[in-house]
Amino acid sequence: MSRLKRSTLIAALALTATTACTDPVDKAAKERIFSPEDPPKVVASAAEKLPPEDVADNPLVARRILGMDAAEVTERLGPHAYKAKIDFEWTTQDAPPVRISETRTFRAGPGGVSGDFHGLLENSRDQGLEVLRVGGKVFARNRYGTFRQRLRDRGMGERTRAELTGAVRDMDSLFQGRIQLEPQGTVTYEGRTAWRYQVKLGPKANELAPKNLPALLEPRNGRDETTRRRLAFFEHRVPKSLDGEVLVDASTSVVLKVRLDGHLTVPAEKTPESAELRMSLESALSEIGQDPKLQPPEKFLPDADKPEGIADALDRFGIPRANKSGADAGVPPEPDLEEDEGDAPSKQ
Repeated sequence: MSRLKRSTLIAALALTATTACTDPVDKAAKERIFSPEDPPKVVASAAEKLPPEDVADNPLVARRILGMDAAEVTERLGPHAYKAKIDFEWTTQDAPPVRISETRTFRAGPGGVSGDFHGLLENSRDQGLEVLRVGGKVFARNRYGTFRQRLRDRGMGERTRAELTGAVRDMDSLFQGRIQLEPQGTVTYEGRTAWRYQVKLGPKANELAPKNLPALLEPRNGRDETTRRRLAFFEHRVPKSLDGEVLVDASTSVVLKVRLDGHLTVPAEKTPESAELRMSLESALSEIGQDPKLQPPEKFLPDADKPEGIADALDRFGIPRANKSGADAGVPPEPDLEEDEGDAPSKQ
């Protein structure tokens, strides 16, 4: 090949490569492939500016702040402690009042959404749950049980964190999103400037058009009495009153302190009997910026492939397991399909 032809070929190849690199489709694809990974949704949400002074005039901002998840609170505020006390009192026509008190305690360490935390739920009926996450490892137990490491139940720690710290969000949902905030100026809380709001029961929201959803599946023998009462309450509940106050951090838009008192009823014409629910909530954040220095429990049980309750019961009644150390412990072996030559039937 002559020098002129070789030079022409090299120039053509260079032009083709340059054209391919400058092609807008290829260029956009390369930018997508080699772009840095998007931050987690919680981190992105924590970077969003939520002016607390707009809470009273913008229902979307109010719902966003009142329903802020614990992971986002940790991203915005850093290490902190949270404590809430909720009191319930049910009243019906022919039964004495039923009262229950619930206490939720939560401590968040540094590290944001992936950091350590310790949550504890207790109530006046001697029930409770405790969850601890340290170094990415989750441990859980009931009130008087032994900690067990949770490896297979992924997301259990995150779900519990959201539930323990979601008291305001849950109460707002129970009152059909009718928490209305009226500004009362600013105050100082835990050395921080906070917006103070007075809580009132807001107007009833416009009901959306019913969606064309399939009918609920009904149990063969019908719903039990407890389920019927619970569904009737959620379907026919009517908020009657709601008052209290909310403090919102001026710099992070995190709810710092809450006091709420509410009253709901279920009319007698909607259910077999009328019912009333009175509830109160007091919650507060403290120890802001202080590392709780959480440690894993000294004693804990290892994670289990499956519960040992049935197998342990078989052991108590003297029914042996086929292979106690194997994965199929407690399951009888399948019959051997290969017979000995001496026992095999003769072929006719």
